[in-house]
Amino acid sequence: MRLTFLIFAFFIAIISSVPGQGIGGPGTIKDDGRFAASTKQLNQFFRRFNGEESVDGNIRFYPGDSLYQNPALRKGFLSILFDNQTSSISPQLKQEFISYVLSDTYPYFLNFQREGWYAEVDTEFFFKGKREKVTLIMKIQPERLGFEWVIDQVIFPPFKNLFNKPVGESKDFLHPLSHELGFMNLRRAFQDSKLPESFTANSYKPDYLSIFLYEMKQNNLRFDTVSGVKFHFFQIGGWYFEVNQFNRPGFNTGWLISNLVRLGPGDKETILKYIYDQD
Repeated sequence: MRLTFLIFAFFIAIISSVPGQGIGGPGTIKDDGRFAASTKQLNQFFRRFNGEESVDGNIRFYPGDSLYQNPALRKGFLSILFDNQTSSISPQLKQEFISYVLSDTYPYFLNFQREGWYAEVDTEFFFKGKREKVTLIMKIQPERLGFEWVIDQVIFPPFKNLFNKPVGESKDFLHPLSHELGFMNLRRAFQDSKLPESFTANSYKPDYLSIFLYEMKQNNLRFDTVSGVKFHFFQIGGWYFEVNQFNRPGFNTGWLISNLVRLGPGDKETILKYIYDQD
């Protein structure tokens, strides 16, 4: 009980520190509490979510340490890991999520090396001389003795209309007896038609990432810059949340949960489809 009280007292001391402490000696800045309150890196978001660092962020906790993944420590951290200024997450939903994560019987933790989280990276490229926005969906995968980020999907508006496959009566097709002609009528698909995708299977889906890489190899695409990053998490059973970086005055800043959804049947697949397709 005393340990719990000390942890919360430390949180209150940091979050409610009087601002404007000013600058100390040459080359030093006195922390007024904002720096400690801000979750400055995504790795720190993981550590705070799991309860693996001190409240001031100066000490890492490891298995065997008395405060490692301490529930009271985690509860204090989780309460400050939400965007409280611009998101529409209700206090009730936040509390339900925190209680679920801190379950006495089966607490949940984030794991950098486990699947179930994705980076959404907004970038800018020059495509055939024109600046274009490109979104890359990235994930972690094992690589030798470690892990690496890999591009799993690309969302590139100029590609969206490359394969507008017709449907219904407007769709060209190869006659079911084409085999009796030795498929000589393939000329219709490959020479006469401007929509060769009409002759593909119903299950056909364009591989935009391969097209993107091909255009890059042809020097038609040139990377310019990264304009934004956010992360999608499905590692907490039955929940989805989004993490964005907020650079603003005050204590509620850094990497914070900006969207939170309790998942019902099929919701995970729906959200993943939106993330990967964004149609």
